[in-house]
Amino acid sequence: MTSAALGLVFREASGRIVAALASRFRDLDLAEDSFADACARALEAWSREGPPRDAAAWLYRTAYRCAVDTLRRRRTEHRFAPELQRNAIEEQPLPDEWTPIPDERLRLIFVCCHPAVALDARAALTLRLVCGLATREIARAFLLAEPTLAQRLIRAKRKIAEAGVSFEVPEPEAWPERLDAVLSTIEIAYGRAHEDAAGSGPHFNYAAEMLEITRVLAELLPHEAETAAMAAIVRFAEARRPARVDAHGIMIPLADQDPAAWVEPLIADARRYLDRAVSLRPRAPRVLQASIHAAWCARRTLAEPPPWSEILALYDELLRVRDDSIVRLNRAVALAEVRGVDAALAEIESLAPRPLDDFLPYHAVRADLLCRAGRCDEALVAYDAALALVATSAERLWLERQRAALTE
Repeated sequence: MTSAALGLVFREASGRIVAALASRFRDLDLAEDSFADACARALEAWSREGPPRDAAAWLYRTAYRCAVDTLRRRRTEHRFAPELQRNAIEEQPLPDEWTPIPDERLRLIFVCCHPAVALDARAALTLRLVCGLATREIARAFLLAEPTLAQRLIRAKRKIAEAGVSFEVPEPEAWPERLDAVLSTIEIAYGRAHEDAAGSGPHFNYAAEMLEITRVLAELLPHEAETAAMAAIVRFAEARRPARVDAHGIMIPLADQDPAAWVEPLIADARRYLDRAVSLRPRAPRVLQASIHAAWCARRTLAEPPPWSEILALYDELLRVRDDSIVRLNRAVALAEVRGVDAALAEIESLAPRPLDDFLPYHAVRADLLCRAGRCDEALVAYDAALALVATSAERLWLERQRAALTE
């Protein structure tokens, strides 16, 4: 019970707590270490007394006190502590039981995406600190080896400390140089929520958070096409959530979802954001991605065929401005419907397999295409590879059903 309660509050509040600690103490390692100490204390205390009424506030208060204790020890050990650390102790009152956790995540996102941090580490650092994703999860999202990603995170945090990066939301003129990393972070964080159709996994709460963060960003940057496009993408995808799982808890592929179950107000919001993005920069990568979502959400009934030709044309446009393995993988799904399974398989097989070994959609798409091509033995192997990676119930049930159909 104790570990389950801690796991729940960790998933729901870890990003908010770490962001608040980092903002107060200006030290990323201290924020993470203090939160880890608080979690360890929670396991001990809650096993004796049971979880507190407000577990998140308990963790925040305990982590805050751990941080202050650490700074006091440092001052005693080194005698001449930096002025910033002295201020952190002397000017910040300890939170009491009723102090709300300040939501500093947007500020910390901009800190992690500072130009002093290597471009390839900005989004990863944000996902680790702000969203609480494990290093393993982030490595899979970026198609990297876990040790490589871990070293990038260490270097990024060191760079922020060495550069004396201000823990404030920068002035508007400094936002564009950080924007792509910010949006990449939102993409991946939302992707963790979206991959769980049933909403039962550890990252489901990111969906609501990303709806709010994209709304705030779109308001802060009204003339940036990709912030509006990202807000549209999240809303189009969330609008489809009610139709993503059947009565047995099995995932329903997008082409088989009933549009009547989609949330029309979210789709209307998404279209308004997309209209703004198209008026600003119609061929920006995320604007094209949002346009693909819009093409799907233009369906009114299941009787209306999926707009595969339009979707393929949009993916062709997207490849001209964002050519990567993920785009090509998604394009292959549409390619199979328009030009045939053989053309799609040729595209899939041309992708470098090694970076995609731990990427579930690669194995799932490949398994489906192999099955449709009559290559059943290879399809079984691909389904097994996908099942070895799946962590969410609805997706597992769907993959198991598809695999079972091959052996009937």
